[in-house]
Amino acid sequence: MQSHLLSVIYLIGSVSFIIGMKMMGNAKTARKGNLVGAAGMGLAIVGTIVLFKGDVSPVIYGLILLAILIGTIIGWMTAKKVQMTKMPELVSIFNGMGGACAALISLIEFNHIKHTDHIIETVQNLIPVEPTSAGALFCMLAGLVIGSVSFSGSIIAFLKLNGTLDKPVRLPKYNIINTIFLIAVFAFSVYLFNVETPILIYVLFAMALLYGVMFVLPIGGADMPVVISLLNSFTGVAAAFGGFLYGNYVMLTGGILVGSAGTLLTVIMCEAMNRPLFNVIFGAFGGGAATSAIGDATKGTIKDISVSDTATLMNYSKRVVIVPGYGLAVAQAQHVIHELEIILEERGVEVKYAIHPVAGRMPGHMNVLLAESNVDYGKLVEMDDINPEFPNTDVVLVVGANDVVNPAAKTDPSSPIYGMPILDVENSKNIIINKRSMNAGYAGIDNLLFYNPKTSMLFGDAKKVLTELVAELKTM
Repeated sequence: MQSHLLSVIYLIGSVSFIIGMKMMGNAKTARKGNLVGAAGMGLAIVGTIVLFKGDVSPVIYGLILLAILIGTIIGWMTAKKVQMTKMPELVSIFNGMGGACAALISLIEFNHIKHTDHIIETVQNLIPVEPTSAGALFCMLAGLVIGSVSFSGSIIAFLKLNGTLDKPVRLPKYNIINTIFLIAVFAFSVYLFNVETPILIYVLFAMALLYGVMFVLPIGGADMPVVISLLNSFTGVAAAFGGFLYGNYVMLTGGILVGSAGTLLTVIMCEAMNRPLFNVIFGAFGGGAATSAIGDATKGTIKDISVSDTATLMNYSKRVVIVPGYGLAVAQAQHVIHELEIILEERGVEVKYAIHPVAGRMPGHMNVLLAESNVDYGKLVEMDDINPEFPNTDVVLVVGANDVVNPAAKTDPSSPIYGMPILDVENSKNIIINKRSMNAGYAGIDNLLFYNPKTSMLFGDAKKVLTELVAELKTM
């Protein structure tokens, strides 16, 4: 009876994951979708603890509840306090924890599978499945390798995103070295099928961790949104192998959903950059030597604009498009820019936001940022839909974005970002770019848009400048 009830609970949990993920596809229902998925996971955890049929001492139950309590407190406080600019780092580190869990499961169960024909009896009591030793061993090794790569790779991604590792590190012939090391990891995994030395699993664990570091370390900053998505899919796949291992349906469903969603998002990111995944992993355009502003005279001149002139230009426009970027998040100016939007619309100006798929530091970063300030989701227009509207746009205000509006992606074959689809802001009538300085963007390359005759540079911190711009508009 208990096993049937647990199966029903797992079914409810699995359905909640699917419904929650569907709801998270729309900004208006994303928050509720997150809660639905969390509720399903909570139900599955409680059901597993309460309906477990094995002989477990009260001490073990106490340790489990203590671990849940500690994890809940840390996760809750971290999520509540994290700034929007640090959200990509938070996603990366949380994703890494999922990979670490999958790897630890494999480490713990490896000894059991080497000394018994089936998974430990307590697991059989929970879910009455009897996988073969070979099948269970395959799930363990796959979960160990993939989870470990996801964990160590996510740690490196976290360090890159927070600026600790702001430069890619490349050994000579690093592509060849990484490929050979990956083959060695696979070969050693196959070898472990036929040995009776459990200590060797820790050697494989160390090798997989090292490969995760080697895998992410050379990849440049501009490719990090793709890498985060790819590592997310790794964690999902590793969790799915854990689900196979234990015959745990909710774990299997969750892993498959995360793995497939992460893979699909990775493909979408690559298409948005017009770069095959192979080139992202082995090309790393974000890490090349940054092109400087040397030779500005041949590119054109930089033209400044004041806050007052910007306000006047926008006040008498019919259509304004705002292009948000990471600089907007750094300045925490999302609420001010929403106020700017409201003021302009009250004066009959049509305002939209142009969203590039890889703007920010992770997929959907700008959507989440603007949703936090209650921007109407209908005003967020994707790149393919907004590009035809730029020729009829009076003013484009670029706030903190750089690489996603760089015309070099279309005009300069020697540019590292050549071929990447961009927002065609250069086709608008007036371009205003708000930046702190003339420094290069995340990809480390100069932006030719700065020298466009229609471009005016509005230098300064985004929040300060936008606050002044709002105040100036209110006086008109």
